[in-house]
Amino acid sequence: MILPFTHDGETGRLSVEIEQVDDPSTIGKHPATQGFPCCTATVDHPGKGYRAMFGWVQFVRSTDNESGGADFDMDPFVLFEDAPSPYAFFGLAPTLFDAPSRAMRQPMAWLAHSFLAHTPLDGAQRCVLPLAGFSWGFDVDGTGGIAVRPAAALTAADWDGHVPYLSTRHPAWTFDKWQPTAGR
Repeated sequence: MILPFTHDGETGRLSVEIEQVDDPSTIGKHPATQGFPCCTATVDHPGKGYRAMFGWVQFVRSTDNESGGADFDMDPFVLFEDAPSPYAFFGLAPTLFDAPSRAMRQPMAWLAHSFLAHTPLDGAQRCVLPLAGFSWGFDVDGTGGIAVRPAAALTAADWDGHVPYLSTRHPAWTFDKWQPTAGR
C-alpha cells in the first residue's frame, strides 16, 4: 500500500508492506513465530536533514491486553518502553518495523494503528503533528491458525480518537489534530 502525505509543502509517500513470516530467522525471530505477520513501512520524502526527521506513533488493541481488547495501548519499541516519548521510532526518514507474535497460539485479535508524525524543532514545547496513518494486524483462530489483516488507510478521526489517551500518557507533549490537507 502507498500512502501520500505532505510535509513542508512537499509530497512524500509511505510504502507499507504486511507479510506473513515464512522464515522467522530472516527477521531475527524464533522459529515458533512462523506464520505471524510483520510490517515494514518506509518513508520517502524529498526533505533533507532536519526536514526529513519523522517519528512513528503506534497503538495496539489486542484481546490479550489489560482491557481485553476494549482499548488501544501504546506500543513502544521494547528497548525504549520506559522512555517519556510517544514515538516508537524516530529519525531521518525512519522505517517502522514490527513483527508481533505470541508464545501461545490462543484465539485472539490484534490490531495496530500506526501513524507517521513530525515534531517541529523550533518550538519550546514538544508537539506531535500527524501526517499519515494506517491499520494492520492479525487474528488467531481456535486451531492456532493465523490470518493477517491487510494494511488500510486511517483517517483524521482515527488519530483524534487517540489524542486524549496520548495527552494522559505523555503530559509533557502536545498532540495536534490531523489535518491531512494542511501541507505542514
